[in-house]
Amino acid sequence: MGYYQGEVECAEREAMRELQSKRLVENVAHVYENVPHYRKKMDDKGVAPGDIKSVDDLYKLPFLTKDDLKDAYPYGYLAVPLSEAVRIQSTSGTTGKRVVAFYTHGDIDLWEDCCARAIMAAGGGRDDVVHVCYGYGLFTGGPGLNGGSHRVGSLTLPMSSGNTERQIQFMTDLEATILCCTPSYAAFLAESIIEQGLRGQIKLKAGIFGAEAWSEEMRRDIEARLGIKAYDIYGLTEISGPGVSFECSDQTGMHVNEDHFIPEIIDPETGEVLPDGQRGELVFTCITKKAFPLLRYRTRDICVLSRKPCSCGRTLVKMSRLMGRTDDMLIIRGVNVFPSQIETVLLSCGFQPNYQIVLDRVHHTDTFEVRVELTSEMFSDTVKGISTKENELVSAMRAMLGISPKVTLVAPRSIARSEGKAVRVIDNRKI
Repeated sequence: MGYYQGEVECAEREAMRELQSKRLVENVAHVYENVPHYRKKMDDKGVAPGDIKSVDDLYKLPFLTKDDLKDAYPYGYLAVPLSEAVRIQSTSGTTGKRVVAFYTHGDIDLWEDCCARAIMAAGGGRDDVVHVCYGYGLFTGGPGLNGGSHRVGSLTLPMSSGNTERQIQFMTDLEATILCCTPSYAAFLAESIIEQGLRGQIKLKAGIFGAEAWSEEMRRDIEARLGIKAYDIYGLTEISGPGVSFECSDQTGMHVNEDHFIPEIIDPETGEVLPDGQRGELVFTCITKKAFPLLRYRTRDICVLSRKPCSCGRTLVKMSRLMGRTDDMLIIRGVNVFPSQIETVLLSCGFQPNYQIVLDRVHHTDTFEVRVELTSEMFSDTVKGISTKENELVSAMRAMLGISPKVTLVAPRSIARSEGKAVRVIDNRKI
């Protein structure tokens, strides 16, 4: 597999540290000068830009969290004049308030370079046809891989999500060779292709799948059904989007683009930095982004870092497949869902926050049910009236979450309590 920017992807470790240190010092000064919220955080911790002389001083900086971004919504962490920002991307927040990330032209260029590295690590090149069916718009998946494909010089099919019949038609007619989507949608496409007897007509050789958790078993199943090699990719809107890290042909973890993002693993309870190989919370520091350069951002994702030599020749540090989260966020069909969002909808619709989220994975596709207790007053309603309430909740949750659950209204106090507290999430997915 080729390299998009081999001089960086295969750089000597000491050269990478020197580059990181230079960029870190510059970006800390940039953030301190232009982001009052972060300047106050640094002042409160007693650290000044001059105290940061290399990556060895990274631990001195304060952490940032999603709550910080939410409290300063929308422009509080914008680090350039608004006239220099040319795009936003966004993800949902815990109570409907979104996290908005800003990009300059230069930020977009760097992000697309990161996605181009991922495509080339999956064997992509100028002769390939890249079929992108991640969502477009505010979601980062479509725009990121779309731009990366352009950088590589591949023919790009900006399909977005949905309309499976059209997806398969373009995939076969235009002979797509690389598929970019969520792993659950890749599994559904594979099932549909086989059902239609079109397995022999597809030319796919690789898939770049992310935005949701998936198991090694699911990877092997997709590979067998589609006759491809399946690559993992990681990203989050706050940092840039997909391409923060990517998998190579070794398939033993994702290389972090650490010339742009410095990863750390910390103890989620104490904030102590942990050595490579220990499991903990992933933290990222942006060292090249200008519009929205977050320093020591706590992702809440749990994983492990490794600097063992890789057979692909890249020297970029690897992060493992995600092992869980430190908060209550769920990823359902690539969408971030918080139980608190469900509670917000229920209260606004006249229900009590007595509910249960039931998740499963059927034919590699997430199923999403919300069981909601009726109030005593509602329980006397007719069957038709209860069905109407269920439909109303489905619409309200779709508006809040961007995804439609199955809503089932159940009798008062029928959801089991444990020591007086309801069990909110039952996740039967094997991921």
